[in-house]
Amino acid sequence: MRSGWLIREARLRAGLTQTELAERTGRDRAVIARWEQEAVAPSMETLVEIVRACGFDLPLVLVPYDTGRDERLESNLNRSPERRLEQLLATLSSSGRKRG
Repeated sequence: MRSGWLIREARLRAGLTQTELAERTGRDRAVIARWEQEAVAPSMETLVEIVRACGFDLPLVLVPYDTGRDERLESNLNRSPERRLEQLLATLSSSGRKRG
């Protein structure tokens, strides 16, 4: 998710103008505009501060990267299209049985 989109979305959901958000955060309106246009990006700490100034929280969690996903993708790419389709149908079929 891009920071500019996130800042703009939080500001609009809060019903704030760029000027009002700038006043709440002690920054210039032009800085808010540059962030929203993604001409520059705020630091992570500033991004959290901006979103909070709009009345929202931005919980950030770092999780380990799943290398298994890359391995599964590589494995699927090495299969023929027919074999991939068979595997997909088998997966869909088994997930349908679990629900029913």
